[in-house]
Amino acid sequence: MIFNIEQIRADFPILHQQIYKKPLVYFDNAASTQKPRQVIDAIRQYYEHDNCNIHRGVHYLSVKATEAYEEARKEIRQFINARNTHEIIFTKGATESLNLVASSFGKRYIADGDEVITTIMEHHSNFVPWQQMCLERKARLRIVGIDDQGELNLQELKNMVNEKTRLITLTHVSNVLGTINPVKEIIEYAHLHNIPVLLDGAQGVSHIPVDMQELDCDFYCFSGHKMYAPMGTGVLYGKEKYLEELPPYQLGGEMIKDVYLDHTTFNELPFKFEAGTPNVEGVMGLRAAVAYLTALGMSNIAACEDDLLKYATEKLSGIEGMKFFGTSPQKASVISFLIGDIHPYDAGMIIDKMGIAVRTGHHCAQPLIEFLGIPGTVRASFSFYNTFEEIDRLAEAILKVKQMFA
Repeated sequence: MIFNIEQIRADFPILHQQIYKKPLVYFDNAASTQKPRQVIDAIRQYYEHDNCNIHRGVHYLSVKATEAYEEARKEIRQFINARNTHEIIFTKGATESLNLVASSFGKRYIADGDEVITTIMEHHSNFVPWQQMCLERKARLRIVGIDDQGELNLQELKNMVNEKTRLITLTHVSNVLGTINPVKEIIEYAHLHNIPVLLDGAQGVSHIPVDMQELDCDFYCFSGHKMYAPMGTGVLYGKEKYLEELPPYQLGGEMIKDVYLDHTTFNELPFKFEAGTPNVEGVMGLRAAVAYLTALGMSNIAACEDDLLKYATEKLSGIEGMKFFGTSPQKASVISFLIGDIHPYDAGMIIDKMGIAVRTGHHCAQPLIEFLGIPGTVRASFSFYNTFEEIDRLAEAILKVKQMFA
């Protein structure tokens, strides 16, 4: 372990409780991470001392809240190394960020006969919006497959690129397989053909260092609640040249410049895409989460979680009948598995009674699950606050499941 695990776990109040008279083991981090005291305190601080609607107000509380909100935007720009602060758009999460781009990009750039490329491993949030947009615009959605290890077929992707391709949109890290896609290579190839690339970073930004200047992607979307921040928060990063050209996604307060009886002019970036009263307290929590992750160091977090993944893979591989889905060498801290022919829901319910939280089902990735030909998986996803001893408990719980279904 790289970190002082006792000190780390002390920051997360929710971990110190019992479930069914057993200490809680939380292995559902890919669905949502737990929140450290620093994030909880930031929300409390805002409501007890700074609560006010932001922007336009001239009184003390409004100015103070506005300054904190915009400082959060600057710190998130630094966290992902975006070029400009106004390229950071606050949203409700990766889902809203992806819907925003699909809607606005579709209106601006997609016409009858155009093509968008995505992959079979996408979360529904980065699949359904593009599917529906293509149906509305009479465009074609093309889908790249994977190999037996859960890695993208890069040659298939490259073969799909043609003069009709308007965008490539894919996940940075698969929420089911854990595969870390070779996104830099894909982006470089796409840019050779003047094709923009969107990355769904919901499973990437909390596990590995992310640098917009190094990646050079055109859009990057992520959720706060998967990176130790409050639910209902998220970010869309977009290159200035695209954000300037895209039409607004929602209309209302904040995103306007002037309103006349016969027309309206829109606000400058980033406010053009931030209609309505924002989730200010959530952004205060997101700011605190970014500070927490920065203090730990994303490279340190990646190394710690890689150690957990390697230990869990070796431990669970020793159990007879285990079937793993996603075995790429380039992988984040997610293990999806089946225990023989036992249905994942049945396995998950028994594991839960052992005090261990895992996720079961299709993980909002039905096209992938159908492609694999399975009913779903059990998914254990690890955070830097997890321990080797907790993985041992998961192995014991799996043996219990096998025993009950023997």
